Amino acid sequence: MANKINLKIVTPSRVMYDGEVSMVILRSKSGDVGILPNHQPMVTVLDYGVMKLYNEGEEIKRAAVLGGYAHISEEGVYVLTDASEWSDEIDVARAQHAKEVAEKRLASRADDIDIVRAELALKRALVRLNIKDL
Repeated sequence: MANKINLKIVTPSRVMYDGEVSMVILRSKSGDVGILPNHQPMVTVLDYGVMKLYNEGEEIKRAAVLGGYAHISEEGVYVLTDASEWSDEIDVARAQHAKEVAEKRLASRADDIDIVRAELALKRALVRLNIKDL
């Protein structure tokens, strides 16, 4: 088990992953964090970004992660996220449409537009589109 770490990824609607990997890369609020076996224990707040799972140096899965927390301990990595999708679950046309709508709302700067909500919608769409481009 020295070459592997236990990883569990949980969203409000499902357990996305529960198994062993050799490395995880997460996007935290302070930047990307690479987690290998024997990583220093920590808790970090996750940002919107791409999470990558590796086995034996090869990327095996990629997911869009939309906030949450990661707890790293001797037992492994536990990711609790608000929302997450595997790269093959993302509807590119829908993400592109969401991006365009959010950009139009932000460009209009109308008084009835919730700017923060539009910015978050744009950020979610960009993460989803970015994961497909990698």
